[in-house]
Amino acid sequence: MLLDLHEPVVALMRQVARDVVMPRFRNLAADEIAEKAADDFVTIADKESELRLSEGLSAILPEAGIIGEEACATDPAILDRAGEGLNWIIDPIDGTGNFAAGNPPFGIMVALADAGTTLAGWILDPLTGRLCHALLGGGSHIDGQAVRAKESGGDLPIAALAVYFMTAEERADIQRRAEGAFAVVDIPRCAAEQYPRLVLGQNDVSVFARTLPWDHAAGTLFVNEAGGCCQRLDGTPYVVGDLRRGLLGASSPRLWDQAARQLFG
Repeated sequence: MLLDLHEPVVALMRQVARDVVMPRFRNLAADEIAEKAADDFVTIADKESELRLSEGLSAILPEAGIIGEEACATDPAILDRAGEGLNWIIDPIDGTGNFAAGNPPFGIMVALADAGTTLAGWILDPLTGRLCHALLGGGSHIDGQAVRAKESGGDLPIAALAVYFMTAEERADIQRRAEGAFAVVDIPRCAAEQYPRLVLGQNDVSVFARTLPWDHAAGTLFVNEAGGCCQRLDGTPYVVGDLRRGLLGASSPRLWDQAARQLFG
């Protein structure tokens, strides 16, 4: 079933990127951008993208429910069933803050989950056309080519720490622990870009505080199927519908263990 879904899903995502997302990039009016919460934006393109993706994915697999970021913003009760049954998970534009400012990176993310387990995930970069996808037990691919996660090989592991949803005390603690043990770099504020960086050898470690399914279902599967490691801070798997805070990703299990001990031990 998963292999049969791949081509239709990719075609839909590329069509939405071409027809909905890219025409709005650097072409948004002020009244087409809104702030859902502090530093959390939504644009008319997010809403239109989610509508088109929801309609298309429902046609591809009618028996699956829809868990979309913007639908959940309107009706938070939808998120309560994210871990129940078969569901499409949709991030219509990941990195909306970047997109709204007219800057890269941003992406479209889609995942299919069953009872909380992510079965498949797709991450599209509308600017470059890069398509990352993974199938549970089927490995990870970039633009159709199988890929294995690799470490950066630097003197210190490269760490991108998404600490903006942490408390001031948590931020200070993790930054203190990282000093001298990791080469800390700026985050892209876009999970659709951050997860590929872990696989491509650009970053070694990523820490996320908030773990909503549209941000992480596709990416965690992509990293794990590529041979990296993305788990909860206690070493348990990421499960869709589990809204606990804290997620640690690494380009290898070895670096995951090292980062877990150093940053959270």
